[in-house]
Amino acid sequence: MRHVLFLSAGLILAGLTLAGCSAEPHISQARIAQVHEQTLTLDTHIDIPLNYITEIDPSGATDLQVDLPKLQAGGLDSGFWIIYTPQGDLTEDGYAQGLKIAEIRNAAIEKLVSIHHKSFTIARTSQDVRGSTADGKYAVLIGMENSYPLGESVEAVPMWAERGVRYMGITHFGHNQFGDSSNLNFTRDNGPKWNGLSPLGQDLVRAMNDNGIMVDVSHAGKETMMQAADLSRSPIIASHSGAKAIGDSARNLDDEQLRKIAEVGGVAQMVALNVYVKPLTEAQVKLRDDIRKEMGLDTSEARSNMSESVEADYEQRLEEMWEIEPAATVADLVDHIDHAVKIAGIDHVGIASDFDGGGGVTGWEDAAQTQNVTAELLRRGYSEADIGKIWSGNLLRVLDAAQAAAKTSP
Repeated sequence: MRHVLFLSAGLILAGLTLAGCSAEPHISQARIAQVHEQTLTLDTHIDIPLNYITEIDPSGATDLQVDLPKLQAGGLDSGFWIIYTPQGDLTEDGYAQGLKIAEIRNAAIEKLVSIHHKSFTIARTSQDVRGSTADGKYAVLIGMENSYPLGESVEAVPMWAERGVRYMGITHFGHNQFGDSSNLNFTRDNGPKWNGLSPLGQDLVRAMNDNGIMVDVSHAGKETMMQAADLSRSPIIASHSGAKAIGDSARNLDDEQLRKIAEVGGVAQMVALNVYVKPLTEAQVKLRDDIRKEMGLDTSEARSNMSESVEADYEQRLEEMWEIEPAATVADLVDHIDHAVKIAGIDHVGIASDFDGGGGVTGWEDAAQTQNVTAELLRRGYSEADIGKIWSGNLLRVLDAAQAAAKTSP
């Protein structure tokens, strides 16, 4: 778009070739750079650590996958910064701890746009996104991954809408008070809990509709997702999911789910998280589990509470997995996009990185390499108009629809 501090097209495309994508000579580097610059790019899932802003300043170079220099280098114009809460116990204490985490991340996003207002601005509408990026600023939307911090009520939904939250995920890993997850928490769950949405989950969908918040079904179980699609009076989204036919994972969407999302006018954002783009082999899973057991990290709670040094050691040891089977590439990610477009249609597919939450594939390992995705879409024969829909147009259409259906002004 307007942020012209891209890496040279040659360097970016060299990285893409290394990623295993087959370049077509008739699409020049200049053409790819031109299309990418003219396309409004929006990433629906950018995670932030708990020490964001307080200890890590994203206005300069950091170890994060998304910071200002990387956004400038890759031409990524906008995104949803995420208020993520891991799934805890369904108790008053658990909800209180979840809310504390949500408040920390919300405060960090507010400080980002306050302290660095010359570069970042909060966006609440599609018009805000387009206006901010046209002015050379990065549009920061807010998504809530896991509605768990709401507790046993939906009374706080209007408050979160007022703060700028524009989508809410019903669940995360493990069933919660609102519905069943796509992935069991094996220390708490023994099969389905609600067989879809709980009664409170139905209230949550209605509350999101009333307040112009998009209903996010990523991480939700299939029945939860299908029921939410039928109940919601505005289109739903899957903010960061994959196509199950390409990557057979419990978290990914099967063809029936993709068709349902299209039926209700929604959008499925294909995620660049390595192990969902290209699921691990049995040998890779065994190696990973052995490493976790040896390091005392064989529970999700243990991994959520790793120190920086332990996490660095853990990540380094996991690199051994790619000696067994190469990691996913940009080409593999676009295979998911191709399949989703085939099943749901061009108007119902988008892109999410899940950066700083485990996301990244070879060739799109951080925001600086964003142009590689556009390059591969061009190589697959997508038109400029279709690339614009996939990168932002489809999602912004759904955001408009959610706000038009609201009973209150979001």
